[in-house]
Amino acid sequence: MPKRPSAQETAAPLIPQSPTLDKLREAAAGCRACPLWKTGTQTVFGEREGRPQAGPRVMFVGEQPGDQEDKAGKPFVGPSGRLLNEALETVGIDRRQVYVTNTVKHFKWEAHGKRRLHAKPSYGEIRACKPWLEAEIRVFRPDVIVCLGATAAQALLGKDFRVTRQRGQPLPSEYARVVVATVHPSSILRAPSAEDRRQQLAAFIQDLNGVARVLRDLDAREGVSAHP
Repeated sequence: MPKRPSAQETAAPLIPQSPTLDKLREAAAGCRACPLWKTGTQTVFGEREGRPQAGPRVMFVGEQPGDQEDKAGKPFVGPSGRLLNEALETVGIDRRQVYVTNTVKHFKWEAHGKRRLHAKPSYGEIRACKPWLEAEIRVFRPDVIVCLGATAAQALLGKDFRVTRQRGQPLPSEYARVVVATVHPSSILRAPSAEDRRQQLAAFIQDLNGVARVLRDLDAREGVSAHP
């Protein structure tokens, strides 16, 4: 039985041997690798729609669960998730081929009256939780990882990565054949005006169209190599 890490360590000792998604979810439910377990309602692990035989081709990685996700125990079930689903449908990416998760598995928040408002996770909290994300990647081995926002992008692409400079660019990575970074859907919803939201949504869809092109290119290459 692995020991539970302290707040100064990471979740690495909790990763099960020969992990599956179910084993990871079960092990993560008791994670105490950072202090966020004290304030989050529950550990919110990754999800995919349906149980198709093939693994997901695309993994979307956000920052952390929000208020609704914390209560439901599932990622991307709130307004950001609805926007993401609509954008995926627009660009023709099958939601059943997608796995969604977050860099940090507990909701970090600050009280404003009766409301719980999002608070950005610290570097230590991200570091503590990263072994769960890396284990998810090893289980599914997605063709493409899409980092939604700076927290996910810097966790997987390095602390110097800037989404504002390199968004939408297909990049090689140790984690997947291609990694793409874009904004988090929540940033679109927070835009100050309807016109700003329209422009930001159009840019987000353009980034996801690039992901769809990457998938088509990978299919084409595999088709050529399979049938010379």
